[in-house]
Amino acid sequence: MVPLLLAKGHEVVGLDSDLFRGSTFGGGMCSIPELKQDIRDVVASDLAGFEAVLHLAGLSNDPLGHFNPQLTDEINHQATVRLAELAKAAGVSRFVFSSSCSNYGAGGQDWLTEDSPLNPMTPYGHSKADSEHSLNRLADDRFSPTHLRNATAFGASPRIRFDLVLNNLMAWAFTTGRVLIKSDGTPWRPIVHIEDIGRAFIAAMEAPREKIHAEAFNVGRNADNYRVREIADIVQETVPGCEIEYAAGGGPGPSCYRVDCSKIERVLPEFQPQWDARKGAQQLLQAFHKVGLTLEEFEGPRYNRIDHVHDLIGRDRLSPLLRWQD
Repeated sequence: MVPLLLAKGHEVVGLDSDLFRGSTFGGGMCSIPELKQDIRDVVASDLAGFEAVLHLAGLSNDPLGHFNPQLTDEINHQATVRLAELAKAAGVSRFVFSSSCSNYGAGGQDWLTEDSPLNPMTPYGHSKADSEHSLNRLADDRFSPTHLRNATAFGASPRIRFDLVLNNLMAWAFTTGRVLIKSDGTPWRPIVHIEDIGRAFIAAMEAPREKIHAEAFNVGRNADNYRVREIADIVQETVPGCEIEYAAGGGPGPSCYRVDCSKIERVLPEFQPQWDARKGAQQLLQAFHKVGLTLEEFEGPRYNRIDHVHDLIGRDRLSPLLRWQD
């Protein structure tokens, strides 16, 4: 997102506790001014002079969310609301929140729009849904929150995640020759490239206020809803010689959602996604070759989010409340 913002002439300052500063993948981090700070410790003066906050910080997946559900609510929900309150007090007019299609949880087979009932099934999902509700209560003539319900991300990036379906299956195929599916392959997943998520944030930030004020948008394209087995087929086409393998006892799984992204296409036409699953799989393959990715790396504590946190806590570098101790 940062290179995209800079290319459009925006002045960008980061704020990050750098929990994963030891997990950079293949270099390429973009250098910008940064406040190395926990989101729980932000003060109003940190936000003075800014026109917009693009809020990405939080515990980023279900395993981290389950680590300590109360802490997940504290960081992902309560600290989000506090950040928004401070931003509003500091005169920040735009607050673009990184929400998630995980809000829909067990959404079933039907197409889900932004007006569909939310059905989060995990502490992570609940934290995102609760944040949306709380942020809308702050909306007024001076402060416009927007909720971007991102589809499941994919693609290479400097802080790549391997717990995401396409990234995970590609990494298994590359390092083992097996495309390991842990369900029966039938659940629906909407996916979107991480770079296109950045484009959605910029489109929302730059849009006229009346289009985005207290609105939610599913981020992706209708064509990029896949069953997990279809994603596996794309991986098999991309990685030479790999075979699809289903884990023993894998059922359909409770989480299944198929999202309708017509609203963002209609309301924010400036959002023009550039990637699809096949193009993203090729990008990942090239990145894995360049880095020489191994099974031990992608499954180990360097890149596995929850294992990385456990490793830092075990070495007394991080407290159980996820605060740095060095």
